Amino acid sequence: MMTQMQMLHIFWDMWGNHDLSFYRVYVECGAITKEQYKEITGVDYDTPTVAQTV
Repeated sequence: MMTQMQMLHIFWDMWGNHDLSFYRVYVECGAITKEQYKEITGVDYDTPTVAQTV
């Protein structure tokens, strides 16, 4: 069985899924770390800001 990291590497490398928001969800859910996000995507993880309504 593959780890979550291995599957995400396949999505990035072989399937060409380069939508960063797809991988952010995994960080937000705690499935991967910010460091693993950078390892997969090559981009630092920026904490998304939530728009506040007034």
